Amino acid sequence: MTDEDIKKLRQDPDGLLTYEFLANHIGECGPVEIDSLIENMERVDLSGQFLASAARYLNAIDPDGYAPAIRKLVAGAIDKDRAHVYLPDLLHGLYGDDYAARAHELIATDDNFRRIYKRLFPTAII
Repeated sequence: MTDEDIKKLRQDPDGLLTYEFLANHIGECGPVEIDSLIENMERVDLSGQFLASAARYLNAIDPDGYAPAIRKLVAGAIDKDRAHVYLPDLLHGLYGDDYAARAHELIATDDNFRRIYKRLFPTAII
């Protein structure tokens, strides 16, 4: 990332510019740059929309290679998405359409899944 890129992204009003930069430059971004982009998104994305989208995007590209970044993005989306607009898409996008059948296993092994599931299904027995 150039100094000009950083300056432009600091002016990002809602996370869209940062998400677009990540999507358009993914092959050029190393872990340090990705962490910087995530921090910027966490700062400006008030609804969790772009955090969730970035998590789904990185998961589609390389779920293992981007696992640390995906975890951070999902954690941020969980914290920001108070209206639970984007959390259902994360369940399907990250855990597959059969997540409900594997819920007990995923709850035991994935803290972000547990947090999402508890928010979406608060009366479910976990």
